[in-house]
Amino acid sequence: MGYAIGWMIRFTAAVLALAASLSAGCGDADDWPRPKLTAIPAPPDVSVPPADAVMMPSGLAYRILKTGGGSIKPRPDQIIVVHYTGWTRKGEMFDSSVARGKPLTYPLGKLIPGWIEGMGMMTIGEKRRLWIPGALAYDGFPKRPQGMLVFDVELLDVR
Repeated sequence: MGYAIGWMIRFTAAVLALAASLSAGCGDADDWPRPKLTAIPAPPDVSVPPADAVMMPSGLAYRILKTGGGSIKPRPDQIIVVHYTGWTRKGEMFDSSVARGKPLTYPLGKLIPGWIEGMGMMTIGEKRRLWIPGALAYDGFPKRPQGMLVFDVELLDVR
């Protein structure tokens, strides 16, 4: 009996943490859909990860676009400062700190699971392209882009 209750509590806490992470997304939960921004053209490989992308067991794929320096890699309990642009697999830009001209400063652990995993491997100054499957992004959350998403992300700082 105690095991079942403990399991249910842990399961409920995990579901609530995942829902909070997904609803936090790449900004405030109430600011979707994002305001119209000047579109940044999508890279040619947004529809599917290319053969030279690194595939993770979770389904996340990435390619390093620019190497960083040092050994500091962000943890979920830290705040990251990043520039990013996100596209759907059809090449539609849905959000961009680059287009807004202001980097995102946000707790890594409150972002979508694909960002938490992808950013956790990066060092300051590094830029990666992340192909994030819908299950690690916003699938099932209204007003959010669905399916696989592609982000170009540059880690500027870790606090």
